[in-house]
Amino acid sequence: MRALAAVVVLATAALIGWRVLGPAEVIEVATEPYPVAVVRAPGVAGKTTQAPLIVDGRIRVYAGKRLVKADGPVDFRTMHTPRWSFRRWPAQVSGVVAVGTTVVSRWTDGELVALDGRTGTVAWRAGGPAGPGFAGRTGAAAVWAPPGLHVAGTSVLVAAGQRLLARSAADGSLRWTADLPPGCADNSFVTAGGRFVCGTGAWDVLSGAVVRGWPSGPSTPVGCDVARSACGGLRDASGQGWLTGDRRPHRATALDQPGTTAAGGLVLATSGDAVTASGAASWSWPGNAQVLGVRANKVVLLTATLELVTLDAQTGRQLARFAAYTDNERVEPWKPHLWQVTDAFVALERLRPGAGADPDEHDHYYTIDPEILAAI
Repeated sequence: MRALAAVVVLATAALIGWRVLGPAEVIEVATEPYPVAVVRAPGVAGKTTQAPLIVDGRIRVYAGKRLVKADGPVDFRTMHTPRWSFRRWPAQVSGVVAVGTTVVSRWTDGELVALDGRTGTVAWRAGGPAGPGFAGRTGAAAVWAPPGLHVAGTSVLVAAGQRLLARSAADGSLRWTADLPPGCADNSFVTAGGRFVCGTGAWDVLSGAVVRGWPSGPSTPVGCDVARSACGGLRDASGQGWLTGDRRPHRATALDQPGTTAAGGLVLATSGDAVTASGAASWSWPGNAQVLGVRANKVVLLTATLELVTLDAQTGRQLARFAAYTDNERVEPWKPHLWQVTDAFVALERLRPGAGADPDEHDHYYTIDPEILAAI
């Protein structure tokens, strides 16, 4: 009887341990209607504790260490109760990207899980190479710069080690695979013209075929969207600039200068007293600013005095200008880290001026809600 009792106790303990520590998933789907797209006047809309990936112009998706969740509409002043959430254990979130309304998450065990952004239900899942672990408190790297995870048209590209694979964002089907040179996957990017660039080579995103005659690498991308995708230009190994909006790169001497960027067919240069455009349009805007991106015929700038400015991409005419703070927060210096620019909004992570590269260091972020969200 004592032996039987001991077996029962051990079995019960094992069951409890499995329920607590064993692999598990929890899905909570949306119960409210899908939010409508928001249109509002330029200005700061709010701030959040975690970095929001704006999806479909309607919801905000966040990444935690073992969680992907969404709220909405986009212009909520703070984070709200999630519309939907998806948790896994013990794997960690490695990165999150979106194609249309499909939200694709990559996990450290190699699992790719696609969620319908409208409902939070699982659209498809597939295996893949293991991803790096979750980093930082806000999840900014996971949603705005996920390592080895990119989008290209209707495909999701996953790079790890010496392997690259492309899956359909619609159903997860494998479209092609390619072999990569050693050690290049960590610095990969995708051009606006449909080329995956890694190390010394380039591959076509539609077929996976090697692209011949590409500028010598390794290259430095410029003018990228989130997930180092849709990059408008690059500087090759010798520092020469190229526009990459087409299938074949075009030499752009104006992009040779460090600090210049390219997007929407424009080469944008910043100096101490002006932002100048060349290429598809030619103009100059007086002021000291950093280029955040170009979307919907608008150039988005962050000035040295921490104001957000939007300009008409064709004429350089100033469309809006406002301080990058909410009404109820103290006005102190900060520096930008990562960001996302969409057709209607910009989301940006703010760090302390003296913050280093370690997101876990003391006093790294600007306030407890370091992510600012603004209509542009």
